[in-house]
Amino acid sequence: MRLAYSLGSLLSVDQVLKCSELLSHTNADTIWIPETWGMENFSMLSMVSQKAPMAKIGSSIINIYSRSPASIAMGAATVDTLSKGRLVLGLGTSSTSIVEDFHGYKFENPILRMTEYVEIIKMVLSGTPVNYSGKIFNLKNFTLLIKPYREKIPIYLAAVNQKMVNLAWDVSDGVIFYLRPLDEMKKTIQKMQSKRKIDVTCQIISCVSEDGEIAITRAKQTLAFYISVGNIYRDFLAKNGYVTETKNILDEFHISGFKSNHELISDKMLKSLAIAGTPDQCIEHLQQFREAGIDLPTIQFNPVGDVIDSFKLFTNTFSEEK
Repeated sequence: MRLAYSLGSLLSVDQVLKCSELLSHTNADTIWIPETWGMENFSMLSMVSQKAPMAKIGSSIINIYSRSPASIAMGAATVDTLSKGRLVLGLGTSSTSIVEDFHGYKFENPILRMTEYVEIIKMVLSGTPVNYSGKIFNLKNFTLLIKPYREKIPIYLAAVNQKMVNLAWDVSDGVIFYLRPLDEMKKTIQKMQSKRKIDVTCQIISCVSEDGEIAITRAKQTLAFYISVGNIYRDFLAKNGYVTETKNILDEFHISGFKSNHELISDKMLKSLAIAGTPDQCIEHLQQFREAGIDLPTIQFNPVGDVIDSFKLFTNTFSEEK
């Protein structure tokens, strides 16, 4: 069965590369590398592709406000060539705070913007001259100077709200879910896959420890972080069964920061959104996510103690050696 790994933003560059090398000895389908406000994605993907020469490599995610469509296509073509055709291009809108505060752009027209990005990137990668007239972008006589390794690179869209979910099924090869309650996700996948089949992946906050309580606390801390700072995820969870929990977590964050607000995450909420516990508990829980209809579960590494030792337990739990 397919399984992917996401190497989180809090790891150092060296740690990401070491973990990628360890994954080269497993049956990992895809290694996803995030981009927030730390490591630049395309350069990291290039290095990861050399450390793990068999697995696919994925951007999770490149946001569509910090680069032009043409520059994303150029980066994708370059990384796909260096990796000999193993790139999965994950695109998303990121968040208002990152786009406006960190990059200085207006966070507006996300659906239209994503539509035009996907159209332009596909045209650029086809190798033909691009003349494009859209409501946001206008390109004239743009042609890549290099020949792409492939004329079509898989494009996956990160989607939370229904309009972006619809767009993912309309124009992309796959969808990237995150922080969706199991029951809601199962219903959404069944509904959307009945219209058109695409590859469904979900990045799942995951933590493994021989001491299950330590792993559970670590996973709750990560989940509390995203609920506290990510209004898109917080609003979505509030609309899907967790209005009280999200309000309490945010209120406590405003009072004491991240010191204790993770304690307000119930076991029920954690089990619906994350994988955490002993190795045996995590394997059992992973199966529940597969049964929700996820084609490619992507386990997001959250270390406990020494990063590399923690990752070795993580891979030993979930993966088979080649």
